[in-house]
Amino acid sequence: MSVPDGHLSEELQPSERIGFHTTVEVRWSDMDVYQHINHARMVTLLEEARIPWLLVDGKPTANLRHGAVIADLHVKYRGQLRHEDGPLDVFMWVDKVRAVDFVVGYEVRARGASLDTPAAIVASTQIAAFDIDSQRLRRLTGPEREYLESWRRV
Repeated sequence: MSVPDGHLSEELQPSERIGFHTTVEVRWSDMDVYQHINHARMVTLLEEARIPWLLVDGKPTANLRHGAVIADLHVKYRGQLRHEDGPLDVFMWVDKVRAVDFVVGYEVRARGASLDTPAAIVASTQIAAFDIDSQRLRRLTGPEREYLESWRRV
């Protein structure tokens, strides 16, 4: 099954979405001696994938770029990804939203792989809103929560 046209668009109702899709380029330096993407570099690629979804101007969550911390991270490798598999297709959604944090789910596949193909990488990141000045967690704002809730998988 391929992604239906517009099915990942922010203009759709949340119940019609399957997630936010972006691509990330694989650099030669992302490879390890075994010629697949190194774990630390995969974590960086997941971070790069979140930026156009959550941290760019105009998004209700853009202020998180000035104060957010990674509270938890899980990466499961179900297959290998290599340099020639890029740019990688990354699908993201929100699993959970709480008062000060939220959990992002990820599926990463080689470029152009069908959604019927098992993801090579399945990951999750718990991100907490953080006030840099007070050095304490802060509550998510109403607009942040609403935007994040709109990306929950139903």
